[in-house]
Amino acid sequence: MGNISACLDRCGFAELLASYSSEEAHIKNTSRKVPRRMASLLELKEIFRNADAVCFDVDSTVIKEEGIDELAKFCGVGDAVAEMTRRAMGGSVTFKAALTARLGLIRPSWEQVQKLISEHPPQLTPGIRELVSRLHQRGIQVFLISGGFQSIVEHVALQVNIPTTNVFANRLKFYFNGEYAGFDETQPTAESGGKGKVISHLKEQFHFKKVVMIGDGATDMEACPPADCFIGFGGNVIRKQVKEKAKWYITHFDELLKELEER
Repeated sequence: MGNISACLDRCGFAELLASYSSEEAHIKNTSRKVPRRMASLLELKEIFRNADAVCFDVDSTVIKEEGIDELAKFCGVGDAVAEMTRRAMGGSVTFKAALTARLGLIRPSWEQVQKLISEHPPQLTPGIRELVSRLHQRGIQVFLISGGFQSIVEHVALQVNIPTTNVFANRLKFYFNGEYAGFDETQPTAESGGKGKVISHLKEQFHFKKVVMIGDGATDMEACPPADCFIGFGGNVIRKQVKEKAKWYITHFDELLKELEER
């Protein structure tokens, strides 16, 4: 199904900040504790050039839209859901809570989802096709890890020559008559911290040593670690918290293509 439902992908950032603050306080109070050194920008670029795998967020990163907002507009509840999305992207509510609330308001039918994807297919972000192609040429595996939904993410994957087996996303559920029946809450991407769980799984399964996460939101940033490098992306929308905290922040994929050309 062409579920252009969404990324909702940006929660848990408050928890991330809280954990950092707690760690800093513990370090100050324990002289024998040595804080983990943060990688420099040059080191992050080196990790990217020599990565075993690169993982992309989808909504507002690989594609221009926030899919769930587009679905909400189509179903007549665009303004209310857009406000929920802004809070979710900033990390002020948990991911699963934001996902549940927004889909509960939209309640999209199978027919509505299909019609939306056929009439308003997602638009790829400029440069993403070229970047994925270049990564593949270098023998780097590419994955899509999204808080959006499997069918729409698989559709996007095919547009950029990423195998659908490299897609990790959520699934909408429908009753036999096509009415909305919820979403699969067992998927790791259905909750805060889910992207990190997927990356840990990839490292264990494929024995990757260097994994890069690229995305626009808080849930992308919180996936590092276990990712070895996070690259914030602001080419479609700028999330203030991510821009301020990311060591490496870009606004166009050409910047990453240039990094790959340097070696």
